[in-house]
Amino acid sequence: MTNTVGLTGGIACGKSTVAEMFAKLGVPIVDADQLAREVVAIGTEGLAEIVATFGEHVLNTDGSLNRDALGTIVFQDAEARAQLNAITHPRIAALSAQRISELQSSAVPYVIYEAALLVEHGLANAFSALIVVTLDLEAQRQRLMMRDRLSEKEADARISAQLSMDKKAAVADFVIANDGSRAQTKKRVDEIHRALLEQFEFTLDKPSP
Repeated sequence: MTNTVGLTGGIACGKSTVAEMFAKLGVPIVDADQLAREVVAIGTEGLAEIVATFGEHVLNTDGSLNRDALGTIVFQDAEARAQLNAITHPRIAALSAQRISELQSSAVPYVIYEAALLVEHGLANAFSALIVVTLDLEAQRQRLMMRDRLSEKEADARISAQLSMDKKAAVADFVIANDGSRAQTKKRVDEIHRALLEQFEFTLDKPSP
């Protein structure tokens, strides 16, 4: 059975960039954030339950979920965040298990499951290996403010909703410090990929001469 590797890190630290680098090496990626969008798409039970809990003002005019409006609520209120998690996390977990299962019989070196809150949810040891992407706090804050058009206060609220970078890195098998250039990050991804191939004793088939 194919091994599954967890990929996590702080918000706006570059997990998606790192995942893309692994994907280019032939590693399938199961992205929890994408699954989170699927379980609250128009017509789903997940979206209906969110509207019942938080009100129709969290919807766009086309009936889809307004993630910015919902984020403003839940990142400032721990109880609201817990309510949202209770709605979405079981659905994401079930869909994640389905997608990973579909890949586990394929001839790939390993599968990466990318999610922001693996450590927070006590899943640090649930994978064959855990990769944590880190970033200097000030750089993280600035990236988040620019990416999501947030104030410094709003950005800090979202960063504070997660475990500190140090605590995540402490339980990692591999750490990718994403503070340097893209080339430096790519070099570290390549190093980890080779280490995982060795750990899993996976040999890439070579073409016949």
